[in-house]
Order: sequence, then structure tokens, then C-alpha cells
Amino acid sequence: MAAKKEIVKKDFFLALDALEREKRIKKEVFIEALESALVIAYKKHTGSAQAIEVKLFPETNKIKILAYRNIVEVVENKDTEISLEDARLINKKYKVGERVCEEVLPKEFGRIAAQTAKQVIYQKLHEVEGEMAYAELAQKEGDLVTGIVRRIDQVKDGKNVYVEINRIEAMMMPQDQAPGDKFNIGDKVKVFVKKIRTGPKGPQVLVSRTVAGFVRKLFELEVPEVANQLVTIKAIVREAGYRTKMAVYTEEKSIDAVGACVGNRGMRVNAIVNELGGEKIDIISWCPDILEFIARALSPAQVIAVEVSDDEKIARVVVDDDKLSLAIGKDGQNARLAARLTGWKIDVRPYSQFVEIKKAEEKAVEEDNPVEEEILDDSVFDEDLGDLD
Repeated sequence: MAAKKEIVKKDFFLALDALEREKRIKKEVFIEALESALVIAYKKHTGSAQAIEVKLFPETNKIKILAYRNIVEVVENKDTEISLEDARLINKKYKVGERVCEEVLPKEFGRIAAQTAKQVIYQKLHEVEGEMAYAELAQKEGDLVTGIVRRIDQVKDGKNVYVEINRIEAMMMPQDQAPGDKFNIGDKVKVFVKKIRTGPKGPQVLVSRTVAGFVRKLFELEVPEVANQLVTIKAIVREAGYRTKMAVYTEEKSIDAVGACVGNRGMRVNAIVNELGGEKIDIISWCPDILEFIARALSPAQVIAVEVSDDEKIARVVVDDDKLSLAIGKDGQNARLAARLTGWKIDVRPYSQFVEIKKAEEKAVEEDNPVEEEILDDSVFDEDLGDLD
């Protein structure tokens, strides 16, 4: 019978070795948790208040339960104390104040120990795997990952979509979903790991499909020149579901930065547009000349002239009268994004009004009576330039 028990113990330790190899979790992690759990199980089983220590010895495939009692002159608590006389029956060298250590093994505790071991290992495995998964995902903060939609909860301002990423549940709140995004349980979806924060229930992963970084990472995925940093995305701004503006640059004379991002017959950019549900993407070539950069930023509109006030970082941009609405964009979106992309406030004016202003200015100079320029109703300023990234 003893030999049989020993084989069970050996198999137990072999199982820990297998877990260490397969799950990359040190067996010491399980042993430490199991030793603590077996102490609680022993005390519950025996009803004893003894000082107990459970020690696992992987080298010899043994488990020992050690009970400690203090040596005293007069015993008041049999669970925690032993008389000097009884202690010296165990070892004649014992003295008052020392501790007696005895190995104990109560009847039927082997079955309880086995059940406890099973529960602790499963619990610890789940706990450690979760910690490892969070640690791995933390390395991907600010990166693009693919997850599976596991559940969708209705909330006051929309829906919270919960995405499983490597066994970790991440949450995508309504503001992180583009207007055209539609999700069903089981869908595979690309998301941007926005933030990992600590909450009352442990780490919480927040993902997004609306931040500019999501589009940046899509280009890194789709365009090798961007991934290899031969083409640099200098700035990118976005109004999710509607329009993205991106400025790209390369020092390689043999590479067309814009062309690389667009791809042959638009294949690369179209793949990204499809992922974004048809969102428009303006890709412009970045340049250090701010006048030229501002003009390019208002793409697809053609700009006639740009004047800037360096002190206030305000640019006055002139376009043909019939291109004014294109330059400004619906609800001022094109000019607003151009302002955020460049970091300058932009005042868009039609050519006819620009000419009238110039005439008024010239007349004022001639009459030595400066005219205070009136801000036109259809000029567009972006008061909050936002984060260029």
C-alpha cells in the first residue's frame, strides 16, 4: 500500500513538471500555493489549532505535514504546547522555550489532500495564465491586435463590445466604435489596444477603432515601406467614420511616399478604406515649408495662395470661389482636419473676397487710414488643434 501511495505522489510531481514545460509556469508557484492551501485543509479536517507547516519535496516526491508545539513547564493548550517531560521523550536535549517538530498524517487526509491539490492547481493555473496574458497584452499597448467579439451589452449611449484577445476580455466603449461599425457575436475584429488600466476587479483592457493610431497601425500592416520605416507617417488626424488626413515623408529618393501608401491601382489604401467602412483617407506629402504643407493639407482642394502670421500661428488660405466648399468641407471638416494636421489655425477665403480685402488694404495704406479686417462668416478656425498623432 505504501508503494502505491508513493507512486501517486510521484505522478503528482511529474504533473507539475509537465505544467512547467507546457504552460511555462514554474512548479514552485504551484508548490507555494499548495503548501498554504494544505495547511488550511488540514486544520479544517482535524479541527486542530496546531501550528502546521506543509512541505513538498519534489526531489524525493514526498509531502510532509509538520506540527509544531512550544515546550513549556505547564501546558495550558495541548494544540500549541508540550511539557518538557513529554518533549524529552522525543529528544532528551530539548529545553523549555524550544519548539518540537513532529510529522503527522491524519487518517483519510490523503484523499482531502488530493482534492485540495486539484482545486489549487486549477485555480493557480487560471490565475497565473491570466497574469501572463495581461503581461503579454501590456506589451501590445498602442498596437493593433485581432480579437473575437464575445458579448455585446446595451448601455445608455450605445453598446459596449467585449472582445477576447488571447483569453483576455477587452472592452470597446461606444466612443471607440466608428459610426459604420457593426458587430456580431463571433466576429473577428481588428482593434487598437488603447489602454490597460487597473480597476477594482483587476486589470481592464480598453480597445478602440476610432483613434488615429488605429489607422496608423493599419498602414504599418498594409504598407511594407511604412513597417520598415522607409516611409514615415509624420502626422495623422482623424474624424472616425468620415475622414483621415495623413502626412507622409521619405528620405529615399527612389521611393514615392504617397504612392507607396496608395499602392498599385490603390490596392493598399483601398484595403484600409474597406476596413474603415468607406472612410475617406487623404494622403499628402509632408514638407518642412509650412506654406506648402498647409496648402497640401487642404487636399483635395487646390490652393491659390497661403499667407501666415507666425506670431499667432494663423494661416490665411485663398482658393477659387467654386472650390471654397471643397476646401472647407462638410461642416468645416476638411479645414478643421487640415488645421489639426499642421498645427495652424486656418482661415479659408474665396479668391474674390481676398481680392476685395487686398484692394481695401491698399486703399487704406494710400489714405494712411488702416482698415480693420473683417472676419468672414465662411472662414474656418480650429480652436482646439488636438493631438497630431
